Amino acid sequence: MENRPPGIVGAPFTAQLPPAARLLLLTSGKRVSQLVHLVARLGVADHLAGGPRTSAELAEDTGCHAGSLARVLRAATAIELLRETPDGSFELTPLSDMLRRDNPDSVLDIVLFNGGELVAAPLTESMHTVRTGEPAFEHIYGKPFFEYLKSDQENGALFDRAMEHMSRVTARGLADRIEPERFSLIVDVGGGRGHFLGELLRRTPLAQGLLFDLPGVAAEAERTLAALGVAGRAKFAAGDFFQDVPSGGDAYVLKAVLHNWDDDSARTILTRIHDAMTAGDHSRLFIVEQVIGPPNQWDHAKLLDLDMMLRFGGRERDLWEWRRLVESAGFELLNVPSAGAWSVIECRRGQ
Repeated sequence: MENRPPGIVGAPFTAQLPPAARLLLLTSGKRVSQLVHLVARLGVADHLAGGPRTSAELAEDTGCHAGSLARVLRAATAIELLRETPDGSFELTPLSDMLRRDNPDSVLDIVLFNGGELVAAPLTESMHTVRTGEPAFEHIYGKPFFEYLKSDQENGALFDRAMEHMSRVTARGLADRIEPERFSLIVDVGGGRGHFLGELLRRTPLAQGLLFDLPGVAAEAERTLAALGVAGRAKFAAGDFFQDVPSGGDAYVLKAVLHNWDDDSARTILTRIHDAMTAGDHSRLFIVEQVIGPPNQWDHAKLLDLDMMLRFGGRERDLWEWRRLVESAGFELLNVPSAGAWSVIECRRGQ
């Protein structure tokens, strides 16, 4: 391999290209993403877990046309997703190893969702959102995203698995920033299946937890909390955070919730939590979200913001937008969260 900085479209490599070539490479992004998605759907990584195999063997394993699959595998070597050996076989790379189903750090379900129809279709209709301000998803499917998932069991299950993985991974690094040992009752609002609440409770054996979400996730949440060893200290409460939120907690958590909603809807959720915080001045609200970084810098949140706009009508926010939003709901921002990454925004009720 030629000696060049790593990355296919990243700044270290593309900055060396003429502007026209760099632009054309960027427009190949859809080809690249769909190639990764295809390799993931075929389960190629699982078939290579035992060692290198030829394209013919992989074609037989996956039920594919041999000649066509060979060309796909060759293309995958161009982006370092696979490696072709001197004898013409193919083997895993560090990238494709992350697609193995048995890898505990696998991102397979997230790749399958990100490369699937529910992400791709709104992007193809992004002009509708830009012209009207309305989510492209509803324009295509005739109903809001979460309502649609109730009628599409396959994609709904895939989305749940992808979000569950994301929650597990982010929980590891973010729970410590909350310092949960300060609190006696932690209320996770819209906490899904309970991975983040479970991680918080594991760090503070004296605290109790309350997981608040729609009734449909109750059974899976109880299984998750039991698996994390905190079921005896955590309860599930069903409800709608647009209507009311359980009161009495001294810590409230909103993880990856508010970016799904526009400012008016997000303000309503925050107001419900503000009204529920009756435990005193030491009570805190923790918003766990991306914070968009400075202009003219690479920032994945700036691309995620497009997903939020097209799929939900929601948004990612920079620090100024977060400050304005929380203050409009009666909260005071207590920290300066890191930008360009997942952050913990700590708030208290305004004085």
